[in-house]
Amino acid sequence: MSTRANKQTGGGGILYVVATPIGNPDDISARAIRTLEAVNLIACEDTRRTGQLLARHQIHTPTVSHYEHNEERRVPELIERLKAGEKIALVTDAGTPAISDPGFRLVRAALEADVRVMAVPGPSAAIAAISIAGIPTDRFTFEGFVPARDAARGKSLDQLRRESRTMVFYEASRRLADTLAAMAATFGESRDAAIICEITKTYERTIRGTLAELELHFRSTPALGEIVIVVAGKPDTRSVEGAYSGEVTIEVHDALEVLREAGLGLKQASGVVARLTGLNRREVYRDALKSREDDSKDG
Repeated sequence: MSTRANKQTGGGGILYVVATPIGNPDDISARAIRTLEAVNLIACEDTRRTGQLLARHQIHTPTVSHYEHNEERRVPELIERLKAGEKIALVTDAGTPAISDPGFRLVRAALEADVRVMAVPGPSAAIAAISIAGIPTDRFTFEGFVPARDAARGKSLDQLRRESRTMVFYEASRRLADTLAAMAATFGESRDAAIICEITKTYERTIRGTLAELELHFRSTPALGEIVIVVAGKPDTRSVEGAYSGEVTIEVHDALEVLREAGLGLKQASGVVARLTGLNRREVYRDALKSREDDSKDG
């Protein structure tokens, strides 16, 4: 275990991890501007894009490219400069570095080289999106970009089937409808979700609904720009408002038993319970079969 005091000591280099606007240029902090002005060098994902931000704020600090395909070569160069006492700011095209963007390798290498690393916090699309999604925020997991290929995407989502925390994803607009269809198949069509498009930009919009409703919407009205998907976690039970002041808690096993007694087949009963609870129909049916087999063994 290692620790580093959050206090500058004589002459050592510092790596500043600086968050920049994700859309609205006015979202940059005063501290970020001061840091970008004061450092010796700015390592950025795209020198042209960062150059526009620097020009807007009349910052003339030199820049150097640092992106996914040159990280292996660039990181040692930057570490040597930091060890020599330089101050370097790390930025990405938008948002917080290392959050589904380049930066982790440089941060890790700096820490291993005993270089001080400091955060200059600010915008993050994931945090901004979850704050306005209207889906529980007490516990959540950030999953980044969903794999593009069908098989890999299915496998990735399947691993999250039992995730009870709210899930946050990034996605390209051209793949949004297909991803929502895959999520509906895995998590259940009635699972609550929100799509936040172009967050902080002029045409920002948030669309809420079930996964099935959202897929249907984006099949007919393709999304544009950058997308954040917020999906509710798997509920163990679903509370349903009754026609009186109070709540009814639906237990899956009990609900299946009542529906079977009413004459529904196991598949039909599983479908009804899935719609009431937001669970995946196939998962409810599979668990019901397993429960029936277990009961037979116990008998």
